[in-house]
Amino acid sequence: MAAVTHSQLSGPARRLRVLVVDDHDVVHWGFRLMLGNQPWVERCLSARTGDEAYALALRYTPHVAMVDLFIGEESGAEICEQLRARSPSTNVLLISGAGRISASAARAVGASGFVPKDWGAGDIARAVRMVGLGMTVFRPQADGNSTPLSRRERQVLELIAGGSTNREIAAALHLSPHTIKEHTSSLYRKLSARNRAEAVQRAQRIGLTT
Repeated sequence: MAAVTHSQLSGPARRLRVLVVDDHDVVHWGFRLMLGNQPWVERCLSARTGDEAYALALRYTPHVAMVDLFIGEESGAEICEQLRARSPSTNVLLISGAGRISASAARAVGASGFVPKDWGAGDIARAVRMVGLGMTVFRPQADGNSTPLSRRERQVLELIAGGSTNREIAAALHLSPHTIKEHTSSLYRKLSARNRAEAVQRAQRIGLTT
């Protein structure tokens, strides 16, 4: 994690309203438990869909919204754009347990940062506070290595996006169809996708393909 020391963090605690946007109950429980112990958190709100997030943002004007990249069939990046349009004073921190998004793609939709869910609780809480105070949180290498996909998985993904079948991908990469199937299954898992179309769609949303 990039250094997060800032004079605002060491000064008097400004109490922040935090909105968590995620479709998993255990995530809401975990974040509410973690943030509820922070002296700088005034209130922690929960939304499980984009529409719930917009309604809560208009009602409570949260200082920061934690938005998962994938919320059911919805795109966290699109929810970020809508939240920023409807509640401009709400800063957005994108989060994810599976996918990644480059810093440039995150900034393009109005996000102030991105953190993976596997960061430590203290680092995530610090990132939430930073974004709530108007700072940004991006890993220095976010644009150069913004996804857990391997180089080969990226190649397979690009060929899938181009409409190639597994057999055609195998021929293009000089690999067996069985190996391509393994790479395809792996990238589906990492992107939380159920099929080719969903994998390509999610990859486009987080800036992996065009």
